[in-house]
Amino acid sequence: MAETTLKLFTYAGVLCCLIWNGFAQQGGSDCIKANAKSCGECIQAGPNCGWCKKTDFLQEGEPTSARCDDLAALKSKGCPLEDIENPRGSKQVLENREVTNRKKGAAEKLRPEAITQIQPQKLVLQLRVGEPQTFSLKFKRAEDYPIDLYYLMDLSYSMKDDLENVKSLGTALMFEMEKITSDFRIGFGSFVEKTVMPYISTTPAKLRNPCTGDQNCTSPFSYKNVLSLTSEGNKFNELVSKQHISGNLDSPEGGFDAIMQVAVCGEQIGWRNVTRLLVFSTDAGFHFAGDGKLGGIVLPNDGKCHLENNVYTMSHYYDYPSIAHLVQKLSENNIQTIFAVTEEFQAVYKELKNLIPKSAVGTLSSNSSNVIQLIIDAYNSLSSEVILENTKLPKGVTISYKSFCKNGVNDTQEDGRKCSNISIGDEVRFEINVTANECPKKEQNETIKIKPLGFTEEVEINLQFICECQCQSEGEPNSPACHEGNGTFECGACRCNEGRIGRLCECSTDEVNSEDMDAYCRRENSTEICSNNGECICGQCVCKKRENTNEVYSGKYCECDNFNCDRSNGLICGGNGICKCRVCECFPNFTGSACDCSLDTTPCMASNGQICNGRGTCECGTCNCTDPKFQGPTCEMCQTCLGVCAEHKDCVQCRAFEKGEKKDTCSQECMHFNMTLVESRDKLPQPGQPDPLSHCKEKDVDDCWFYFTYSVNSNGEANVHVVETPECPSGPDIIPIVAGVVAGIVLIGLALLLIWKLLMIIHDRREFAKFEKEKMNAKWDTGENPIYKSAVTTVVNPKYEGK
Repeated sequence: MAETTLKLFTYAGVLCCLIWNGFAQQGGSDCIKANAKSCGECIQAGPNCGWCKKTDFLQEGEPTSARCDDLAALKSKGCPLEDIENPRGSKQVLENREVTNRKKGAAEKLRPEAITQIQPQKLVLQLRVGEPQTFSLKFKRAEDYPIDLYYLMDLSYSMKDDLENVKSLGTALMFEMEKITSDFRIGFGSFVEKTVMPYISTTPAKLRNPCTGDQNCTSPFSYKNVLSLTSEGNKFNELVSKQHISGNLDSPEGGFDAIMQVAVCGEQIGWRNVTRLLVFSTDAGFHFAGDGKLGGIVLPNDGKCHLENNVYTMSHYYDYPSIAHLVQKLSENNIQTIFAVTEEFQAVYKELKNLIPKSAVGTLSSNSSNVIQLIIDAYNSLSSEVILENTKLPKGVTISYKSFCKNGVNDTQEDGRKCSNISIGDEVRFEINVTANECPKKEQNETIKIKPLGFTEEVEINLQFICECQCQSEGEPNSPACHEGNGTFECGACRCNEGRIGRLCECSTDEVNSEDMDAYCRRENSTEICSNNGECICGQCVCKKRENTNEVYSGKYCECDNFNCDRSNGLICGGNGICKCRVCECFPNFTGSACDCSLDTTPCMASNGQICNGRGTCECGTCNCTDPKFQGPTCEMCQTCLGVCAEHKDCVQCRAFEKGEKKDTCSQECMHFNMTLVESRDKLPQPGQPDPLSHCKEKDVDDCWFYFTYSVNSNGEANVHVVETPECPSGPDIIPIVAGVVAGIVLIGLALLLIWKLLMIIHDRREFAKFEKEKMNAKWDTGENPIYKSAVTTVVNPKYEGK
């Protein structure tokens, strides 16, 4: 038993090795297909590819690219671990300040740049092709974080009543925002439209006062920065109260020009590196790129600041910005936009919000009386969501995000960039994977940045690409090992100089196809170059590769391969050996040309512990029965032998029931087995026990069935279990039989009478119908009877003359 267990463990180990080797070869196929000529090319083929720099690693006929393979395959081919070049990527955190923890109203007032909401701040990633590098990014909303808010208002005539409410906005909004932050600044700007036809009337009178009647309106303008960001709410009220309504001709306004200038004129507006909010208030739609053609303006917006004396001076020269251009500049300057618009234009600006990240839309009342609550609600909505964005990635680099938000909410792909419902003081985490799918052509380092939309803080990531092996820097130029210095010896192989080829750079490109060189690539008495399995390069055979990378040609003349060995069950070497140069090298316990002959005798072991039941020999794991009468996997069956049941029937009958043919000689002939009586058939031994078992059902001299089992244990002892009560057929019950016969006769008689009666009724009805028919068809003769004589005699008076 112990020996059998040991063998099973041995086979399991061999099977595991085969499976692992199969997976390694499958993974290594990408490395082999890369046909790498150097270590650098090899490690770029895949993250599991390694390069063996051992000098004598290659066999005859193998190309230099055979040094590149899966790590497990290289080890199995005999390359020591220390000679395998397999550089791995890494990450290094350079700046990792902890996120700021402080409460509103704290005695210490930090400068905005001293507040940290994102961690880490700077790191270096060394990237190998196909191997992702992962790092964790933490974000925490700081309490009492400074806010800059710029109120940009439409001053066209339709906003006249709104201006009156905005004039007191400064102090009121300062009071409400103090509940959120102790460091709040507010600014104000206004816009109308481009100062060219057909957007405004250019008549002198309309340029002075574009409004009709006795309305006192200011001259039309594109955009004015009325008040740069300040912490003085009273100053906001003072300057805004001095503003006057203007007018224009068309309904859409030039608000996009104003938004662009607010975004890019950071110095004039006074933006700090804090939370930046832009409130855009209007009751009309907007012009965008292309609409300037109506006024003869065709130059696209340049996205630069053009404020002179706080007035946009190039509205007549540059077209309106496009939405994409606006999104780019708002994102670059970390500005979050709140569109405060009337109910009529809600649908338009909600569509615009979907195109501008970190923006919100609020419904402005007809006179802007609800603007403060609108700003508070929009700010809470914007600040409760964090969305990560990254700068443009270098070619071949991909990035993926996985978010770990509040309440165990996790997301991947595009939703992995954001977390919602974040309150002040909440901490969320993002897992970021950066993968290089190819090396840059110039092999230069690249820098990307990741930041939360609407925030000035960012993570700076320096990408360093692993495109060469360490051993390449240790290469020896013009090395003697490369045929008199015709190449650089690096990583165990020669990298030939221009114009030289060969494994050792021993040939020039002019000598490659010469017939003299081909003679070195032919076997003796053969005309085939490299056995037709390779090409002759520099007098040496370089074996060709097959489509299946697990199939390899080798040998000095490429005469060997590992796939043309004998097969068994459709497998090379039966799956029990390795094919080397078209000959199977079998694993232990296997032999034969296809390793299909197992030396293990376990399959031949009978249940009684004997090999082939002692009736044959075990050859290749199969019993060869020496007695032709026996057959079966362990020579256990004999078709011409008397069956076990019939053979022991008389002895079982005489010992269990004291009857049968051997009743008188039972004690002499039937004592060769042990007998046990059981109550019923269910108590008989069942199949599955270690000893061979036969179930028998036989008839005794009284035509009764008796049941028994016959088995032989490993010691050769026969055991018989017999059901103590035979099953005898019971006699017939006479009364039911007689009653049934009588009842059957009576029923048959009644049935015959009924049938006779039915036939008679049918016959009578037919006769009566026939009589009726003849009666109706009868015809009677109406002539006189010739023998009839009347009883009346008429006498005529002869003398009567009729007078």
